[in-house]
Amino acid sequence: MRIGELASQAGVSVRSLRYYEEQGLLTSTRSPSGQRHYTEDEVERVRLIQRLYGAGLSSRTIAEVMPCVDTPSERNSDEAFERLVQERDRISRHIDELAQARTALDLIIATNRAHRARSADHAHLTRG
Repeated sequence: MRIGELASQAGVSVRSLRYYEEQGLLTSTRSPSGQRHYTEDEVERVRLIQRLYGAGLSSRTIAEVMPCVDTPSERNSDEAFERLVQERDRISRHIDELAQARTALDLIIATNRAHRARSADHAHLTRG
């Protein structure tokens, strides 16, 4: 199938497919005129890539875990598992950092609200 058909079936843009090829996540054969051609199997591969991106993985990390899909073996499975656990831990640390930032921002907002309330009360008293 051609690139437009793959994009349509997989629910992604043609631009995304070209990017996946640039990153080594997807391969195609070329016709004599240079058009990309894909197999039916590539639809599921693109959907998997999309799920991995949706899980917060970078293209580099996706490339590191794809051998588990391309050449399944116990070693490739173990390496992919370890890489995914590392990524989950990285995301968890980032969530913790974001929660701390939110708490700090909540404190600043509360301080600002209190200051504004005191300023409004003071303005009201000086007018009256």
